[in-house]
Amino acid sequence: MYQYSYADQTIVDERVEQFRDQTRRFLAGELEEEQYLPLRLQNGLYIQRHAPMLRIAIPYGLMSSTQLHKLADITTKYDKGYGHFTTRTNIQLNWVQLKDVPDILAELASVQMHAIQTSGNCIRNTTTDPYAGIHSEEIEDPRPYCEIIRQWSTFHPEFAFLPRKFKIAVIGTAEDRSASQLHDVGLRIIKNEQGDIGFEVLVGGGLGRTPIIGKLIKPFLEPKHLLSYLDAVLRVYNLNGRRDNKYKARIKILVEAMGADEFAKQVEAEWKAHSKDGTLTLTDAHIAKAKTYFTEPDYENLDGLSSQTALKKHLDTNKDFANWYQQNTTPHKVAGYRAVTISLKAGMVDNKFIPPGDVTAQQMHALANLAQQYSFGEIRSTHQQNLVFADVKTNDLFDLWQALTELNLARPNIGTLTDMIVCPGFDYCGLANATTHNIAEQINQKFDQLDYLYDLGKIQLNMSGCMNACAHHHVGDIGILGVDKKGEHWYQISLGGNSGKNAQLGQILGKAVASNEVANTLQTILNTYITQREQDEPFSDVIARTGLSPFKEAVYGTGK
Repeated sequence: MYQYSYADQTIVDERVEQFRDQTRRFLAGELEEEQYLPLRLQNGLYIQRHAPMLRIAIPYGLMSSTQLHKLADITTKYDKGYGHFTTRTNIQLNWVQLKDVPDILAELASVQMHAIQTSGNCIRNTTTDPYAGIHSEEIEDPRPYCEIIRQWSTFHPEFAFLPRKFKIAVIGTAEDRSASQLHDVGLRIIKNEQGDIGFEVLVGGGLGRTPIIGKLIKPFLEPKHLLSYLDAVLRVYNLNGRRDNKYKARIKILVEAMGADEFAKQVEAEWKAHSKDGTLTLTDAHIAKAKTYFTEPDYENLDGLSSQTALKKHLDTNKDFANWYQQNTTPHKVAGYRAVTISLKAGMVDNKFIPPGDVTAQQMHALANLAQQYSFGEIRSTHQQNLVFADVKTNDLFDLWQALTELNLARPNIGTLTDMIVCPGFDYCGLANATTHNIAEQINQKFDQLDYLYDLGKIQLNMSGCMNACAHHHVGDIGILGVDKKGEHWYQISLGGNSGKNAQLGQILGKAVASNEVANTLQTILNTYITQREQDEPFSDVIARTGLSPFKEAVYGTGK
């Protein structure tokens, strides 16, 4: 993984001391709130409903064991002993004290971490596939390009005060595990007819109050032009994006207003006039250098027959392990290895509900040690609010499963209804209209039978506490949106969304349901799906084939 250069470390250390002085002056009354606001946002600090929240960057979701140990120490010393992983692969601390934030940032800097550009109207953390570099269907590892973008975008003087926040995702497989079409820019690595590698460039995706799927504006971009073309996209947006209304300031609104063809035309003109073939052009040496940060670990040449024999014995004799293996592990491009997804969706543990994406300091320390033992000391955070060990030997899977089981991190529910994406909601966020954790708990209690979940197949449930859609409810197979009705929390349900290869927005089923009826309503929807499906037809295919009518009729008594 990428290691800071002297320049990186110096910049981050200087930013810590700068913010320490800014915070001191604010607490002493020497800086007004209006002056301090942009300064704290530039350092990932929000003011939530009950306490400040610090969002810590995890570039393209990659952490070392040392970094995860440090995050655990920080949550113990400065917070309530846990952190929350987000859809942007970052981690949030929800209970920090303002006076402690400079010290937290200093501790992060000691392990090459920071909170820079995790908030504010700038280029945010670039995300990618959690299986980058190890998936057999990958055209090329996207992580070097993510790092190139990170280096270019950090403290970029022209793009530090954009009309609105700006998010980029890069993927290297046809299957999209990072929701690239829902980003301001989505970059998909492809091969052209000549076999050359390049990027499909999509722009103008995003959710929130105005959900929009990104538009293809360049079918093939050579890697050497990556930064110069992104620069042109950002320049057109910076010059033309609205600044009078933050709800209409995202690039998606600009692209919709201009039309994708006109936007692409203006980007092309800007690119050719100012940046194409200029100083931002990436040489082969630049790209090769970036690739050296992501070399393959020292894989063993394993005896495939021996490892499969031992694995089969465990699978045949232990149903719980077999379920976990089927749901929570993924094939690896190297024989004898698999990727392991660690479910942060434990649900009910000792009669207490664990919110999706939450992990305790004790678990973080244990995971850091397990990563060191089983996965070359690396941990990946995912868009799905889970974690991944990317390089686990097949012979080690059973032992790892046992260790994760002891930590309540081996729930075999990846890809099922209970592997839901959920924002913190009204319990934490000052923008939220409704609670989410209580609804997630209600759903977990009702749908706790694994055989039933497996029979349903892959169903993505996403739940947001407000229209900002931090949990991407618009693109869940089932989306739930919390709304406020005269001080009461109600929940609007949508069906048929998808954030994958052929992303689409879900359709609202009908009027919102009361909080105590959400799980029962889901049961009605799922019963209808079971009745309507043909053989093992996926939920998304049934919605596409039948439309919403049978589901509306089942829930509301009418197909209208």
